[in-house]
Amino acid sequence: MVSLGLFLMPLHPPARDLTTVLEEDRDLVKLADRLGYAEAWMGEHYTSTGEPVTSPLLFNASLIAETERIVFGTGVISLPQQHPVVVAGHVALFDHLSKGRTIFGIGSGGLSCDWEIFDNLDGRKRGMAMIESIELILKLWTEDPPFRHDGTHFKVSLEDRIIPELGVGRLIRPYQKPYPPIAVSLRSANSYSASEAGKRGWIPVSGNFIPAADIATHWPTYAAGAEAAGRHADPSVWRVGRSVLVTESDAQAEDILADPDGVFTRYYTYLNVHGRMAGGDLSKDIDWAAARAGAEKTAREFVIAGSPATVLDRLVAFRDEIGDFGTLMVTGHDMEGMHDLWMRSFAQLAEDVGPKLSRYMDGLRASAAAD
Repeated sequence: MVSLGLFLMPLHPPARDLTTVLEEDRDLVKLADRLGYAEAWMGEHYTSTGEPVTSPLLFNASLIAETERIVFGTGVISLPQQHPVVVAGHVALFDHLSKGRTIFGIGSGGLSCDWEIFDNLDGRKRGMAMIESIELILKLWTEDPPFRHDGTHFKVSLEDRIIPELGVGRLIRPYQKPYPPIAVSLRSANSYSASEAGKRGWIPVSGNFIPAADIATHWPTYAAGAEAAGRHADPSVWRVGRSVLVTESDAQAEDILADPDGVFTRYYTYLNVHGRMAGGDLSKDIDWAAARAGAEKTAREFVIAGSPATVLDRLVAFRDEIGDFGTLMVTGHDMEGMHDLWMRSFAQLAEDVGPKLSRYMDGLRASAAAD
């Protein structure tokens, strides 16, 4: 079967009240838990009021007592911009507070203004810092001091001030043993990160704003990495993101997609304009009309919206293009003016569309096993 997950960047119009949008996001996670969604992932961004959650761990901690089963993912903690000892301590603490409802999603950072404020503008260095950081975090979780790490990006030592009988000089370790599952975000076709994730046994997560043709390369690349390391690769670990909106009719979905000020146009205007800046174009002379037109075109490519039958058909076609996977990560968008529609959509995915997609995918797996 295929599981459902919830992925929140989150992205909201910056003029909206922060307290209000955070409560909307919390309500969506609580709804997902009641509906049986398996996971809820929250992003991390420091320097954008459009993406206002600075700590997925703090946000998720506010929901531990208000949910029952849903597993919390960090989507993602940007390791180059935080000290590994701090990350190790915070994730271990959250894992205990949630009693193991934790997936540790990591990345090198995707917001260019975060790169600038943390002085991490060199993409290659960010990638190398991420690898050094996660290797150090795993060391902190599995080895006792004394130790010293004189790395390229981080320096850590704990050698002298250690009193084991008092717990002095000891770091707390996670609830899950030896540590929570680690996940890494994938973007480009034939992603190097996919290969590394396969080698290391990490969970691969393909984002909702990536072309299906590129996503289709992620699992073969992951599986090849796993094979090279002597690991068995099971596609049930693969999380794949998409924006999905179940509407009453296809006409209603068309009206939403065509709205130049609508939720999907705003979403992809943000991503496309920021993407240009992340690519090195720092010009502030932006043709907003052209940007919105481009965003509408992008939304029509990536967003799966329509009646329940149309959404199911498009999800089936999406699965046929990218291959087998385990969890459909449904994007949580801003709900201003569409709150009830979004809530119904998430419910219909859980109660109607999702089970039908699962039966289709289970049938394909049964046929493949019989061949």
